[in-house]
Amino acid sequence: MDYGAVSLLPTALVLMLAIWSHRTLESVIAGAILAFVIMDGWSFADRLAEVTTQVLMDEATAWVILVCALYGSFIALLVKGGGSYAFGAALTRRLGSKRGSLTATWLLGLFIFLDDYLNSLTVGATMKSVTDRFRVSREMLAYVVDSTAAPMCLLIPISSWGVFFGGLLEKNAIAERGEGIAMIFASVPYMFYPLLALLVVPLVIFGVIPLVGPLRRAEERAQETGDLGIFEDPALAVESVERSRISVFFVPMIALLGFTIFPEVDLLRGVMLGIAVTLIQYQLLGIMPATALFDTCVDGLKSMVPVLSMLLALFVFVEANNAIGLTDYVIAGVEPYMTADLLPVLIFITMSIVSYTTGSNWGVIAIAMPVAFPLAEAMDVNMLLIVGALLSASGFGSHACFYSDSTVLSAQGAGCRTYDHALTQLPYALLAAVLAGVAFLVVGLA
Repeated sequence: MDYGAVSLLPTALVLMLAIWSHRTLESVIAGAILAFVIMDGWSFADRLAEVTTQVLMDEATAWVILVCALYGSFIALLVKGGGSYAFGAALTRRLGSKRGSLTATWLLGLFIFLDDYLNSLTVGATMKSVTDRFRVSREMLAYVVDSTAAPMCLLIPISSWGVFFGGLLEKNAIAERGEGIAMIFASVPYMFYPLLALLVVPLVIFGVIPLVGPLRRAEERAQETGDLGIFEDPALAVESVERSRISVFFVPMIALLGFTIFPEVDLLRGVMLGIAVTLIQYQLLGIMPATALFDTCVDGLKSMVPVLSMLLALFVFVEANNAIGLTDYVIAGVEPYMTADLLPVLIFITMSIVSYTTGSNWGVIAIAMPVAFPLAEAMDVNMLLIVGALLSASGFGSHACFYSDSTVLSAQGAGCRTYDHALTQLPYALLAAVLAGVAFLVVGLA
């Protein structure tokens, strides 16, 4: 059934409720319920239950839940074992300023490009013990972390993003079999949004681009009152630990990254073996009793429950939007206005809006590709430019959306409220998006 403009209502409800209530989980749930009410009337609960069950049984959802939950245990071990505190103390002695701590955060984010989940959770949890010492607001930390997560996964596609989008390019016959990732590499010069989003961060850190709006107020609050805007479970809060050792940080981190990368990228294997190595090391060094180690793991799991709830609600909401036909409706509405010159910029703008409003960074692009690529071929538009536009739109949605997985996990890693993080970083994400839109327009007209 074609729901037309009515398909916009659930997403509009989510955005309005999120802005009004500052609560993202409840807003996303309300949007999903409205979508099912539109489709099934008062029998909406049956389909809601069915879709929720399907989402929970989905292999990809199970993978995400396991990875995020176990990251909670891993980070809790680093915190309670004193590793995070020791790393922060050592790095602070070498960094003499607030700008230095934020620059180090940005550089660490550039280095961890294997997956945005790995980036968002690990960099925030690692660097908050450093930036806290310089009275950096947690919102500022979350902005820096989030701005390197998805952008780096796109620019260096030896990542989960590269595998997914490379497979889609092959499936749509745009790239030869086995050449999908190579085509993404070739399109990097046209990925204007991730390039600009990364560039904006140091410009903000060094004051070339001034702090504005909520982020300026958050930084002023942190500097003047010492209130960093911390909102996190005590299990993940960095605290001083007597005789903490730097090895208690580096051995677990090296194990986590090493087992994640080799023999092939696998976050679940990496975090499972990272926890195992950490437990063994802590037991051998007598960091804490065995019972305390396992209690810490459980506390870390519990700390991720709000995040897992948000991710589950988001996945259900994405399925609801797919069922109601939101993406198809928007594409059909814009398609008549697409010309060869305007195709790249219209694809970027349209899919950025859809990705931002739905919180779906991969799904909507998968839906758009079978429409965008034939149009580009018929109009003789550079296919690499279209790939860059689609992936840039996906990166913007991941970075800017109030309730996307990257936004939620970046806030969790940095230890601040999801809504506060989304609101404070939005002006800078929009700045990069506007500049990217101009770039797509100029290149399309050239």
